[in-house]
Amino acid sequence: MRKTSLIYMVDDDQDICDLASSELSAYGYQVQAFHTGKKAQEALERCAPTLCIIDLGLPDMDGLALVRQLYNRPDVGVLILSGRGSLPDRVLGLELGADDYITKPFEPRYLVARVESLIRRLDRTEVVSANTIKQALFAGWQYNPSTLTLSHEDDHDGTDNQVLSTAESDLLMTLLRAPKQILSRDRLLGEQAIPYDRSIDSRMSRLRKKIEVNPKEPQIIKTVYGAGYILAADVEWAEISID
Repeated sequence: MRKTSLIYMVDDDQDICDLASSELSAYGYQVQAFHTGKKAQEALERCAPTLCIIDLGLPDMDGLALVRQLYNRPDVGVLILSGRGSLPDRVLGLELGADDYITKPFEPRYLVARVESLIRRLDRTEVVSANTIKQALFAGWQYNPSTLTLSHEDDHDGTDNQVLSTAESDLLMTLLRAPKQILSRDRLLGEQAIPYDRSIDSRMSRLRKKIEVNPKEPQIIKTVYGAGYILAADVEWAEISID
C-alpha cells in the first residue's frame, strides 16, 4: 500500500477538512484540501493525486460535475463524502464514476479504512514481472488490468477501446477470476459490502453497457435472480510482453 499516497480533499467545510486531513495524515497520507471545485480542477491539471475525496455540496459547482470529469482518469480514485445520503444520490454518484460513497456524519477511522481499501484496489494489478503483464481474454474481449483498458478483437486500430473506472475494473476482475460461477452481490462488492447496498446493480449496468451487444439482454454477464451474477464466458489469461 502506498502510504505516501497524495489525497485531495475537496470540501468547503474547514472543520471537515481538518478532521479528515488530521486522521489521514496520522496514517501516513499526504492530504491537500480545496474548498472549491475550481481550485481542485486547477490542482488536478498540475498534479494527479492517488485519490480525490469530494463533497457534493461545493459552493461553486455540484460535486457530481467534478466526479464526472474524473471518470476518464482511471489513475485517480474517487470517494464521495457527502451529507446527501439518499439512495438516488448514492446511485448517481456511483454511476458517474465514483469508486465509493460515504455519508456525513462519519467516523474518521472509518474514512481511513475505506480509503485504505480503495487504494489497495487501485494498486491491485496483474503484473507478472518487470516486462510482462497478464491480460484476460473472454467473449471476444481482451482486458488489460494494468491500464484498465478493454479492447475487442474486431477493433483493430484501438479506436473503440473502453477505459474502466476503478470500481468497474474491480467488479470485472472478480468475475474474471471465477468464470461460470454464481457470485453474490456481497462477494462482488467485497470490502465495500454493507447491508442492502444495491450499488452493485448500478456498476453492473455500466459494465454491461461496455461489453454487451444488448445490455438489456446480457449474454456475457448474466443475472441469476435471487443469487447474484455469473460470467458465462470462458476466460484465458495471457502473458503479454511490454518491452
